[in-house]
Amino acid sequence: MTTKLFRHAHIYTPKMGPGPAAGAAQAEVAEWRDGSILVEDERIAAVGAAQDVENKAAGKALDEEHDLEGAAVIPGFVDSHTHACFAATREGEFSMRLAGKPYLEILKAGGGILSSVRDVRAASEEDLFHFSRRLLKTTLHYGTTTVEIKSGYGLDTETELKMLRVIARLGRETPQTVTPTFMGAHAVPEEHKANPAGYVTLLENEMLPAVAKQGIARFCDVFCEEGVFSVEQSRKILQKARTLGMGLKLHADEVHDLGGASLAGELRAISAEHLLAASDEGIEKLAQGGVVAVLLPATAYSLKKPFARAQTMIEKGVPVALATDLNPGSCFCQSMPFVVSLAIMRMNLTPEEALVGTTLNAAWAIGMEKEVGSLEPGKMADFVVLDGESPAVLAYASGARPVRLVCAKGMLSE
Repeated sequence: MTTKLFRHAHIYTPKMGPGPAAGAAQAEVAEWRDGSILVEDERIAAVGAAQDVENKAAGKALDEEHDLEGAAVIPGFVDSHTHACFAATREGEFSMRLAGKPYLEILKAGGGILSSVRDVRAASEEDLFHFSRRLLKTTLHYGTTTVEIKSGYGLDTETELKMLRVIARLGRETPQTVTPTFMGAHAVPEEHKANPAGYVTLLENEMLPAVAKQGIARFCDVFCEEGVFSVEQSRKILQKARTLGMGLKLHADEVHDLGGASLAGELRAISAEHLLAASDEGIEKLAQGGVVAVLLPATAYSLKKPFARAQTMIEKGVPVALATDLNPGSCFCQSMPFVVSLAIMRMNLTPEEALVGTTLNAAWAIGMEKEVGSLEPGKMADFVVLDGESPAVLAYASGARPVRLVCAKGMLSE
């Protein structure tokens, strides 16, 4: 067993409750001005006031001791919404959007997601793994210790299974914890353009059973949006996924208020994601269904759209999480500090609300709340040492990387 003691830390962490933090609880953060963390192998053995932790460390043979000199320490970021398994970037498309071409028009013309589908289908499994691993290495540099990764750039059974194998391998061969999500319902592939209903049938009857048999994906996600999958199509796909034992997620109301948020509430999905155009009724349904709202401020920034109504959601009792939406098209963002900065400066979240949103609530959004998302004994030794005195430095140090040290599963990186 390897034992490490981290002293003189200014610790900020949410604390586990019976469910994700909602309403006023979204801003509740425990603080120890002079704290310590005792790590044994991959897990936290003790955390809290320095004297209490060091009493527990007394008599133990310490392999490493670290003086953090009063720096702020927070849980490792949990990036609960990414598409970080792809084979090429799409900078040309970014330029098209800057010139005024709408995202859904690019998709309709065979660009967007469909461009990445062609790249991923052509890539070898090994090449796809190495490209994606480089992305994760960068996210770790910015403090992400847990990451959800969706498939959805295959859109046929063989390539979706390939993507999920790569995602599982990323979880085995990187320091981060990786949660796989199946998203075959990311777009209608070109070969089914004339018969979208036939693709929904393929998802239900072939792809979802194959994914369930493979046993890698924990969740199924659907892009419920105008010109992609309707509310009724989304309901059918998700209900089939539920019968096969998968948790439910939903890309909801990103561009249009189609009713995706209401559907997520009706199905009691674990999360609804994007929500830029979610209606008051949709937000109420999320609250009633206990659904975590995963908001993606860097996507709104990249698409030059109004930000999701985070404060309204918090006031209505919807637990809010924040994530990067790292993908090759609409949001090539690998930095959770940037996401926190946008949430504070443009969505009016407090630093405490943003901290809970990027850690514990994000962990609830991917079913990992017992393992990550807060600094508590028994959880993974995942934390970030900030280059500042409080989580506010994530917005204060605008455009910088205010991260001094990252610990993922007890392993340190700078």
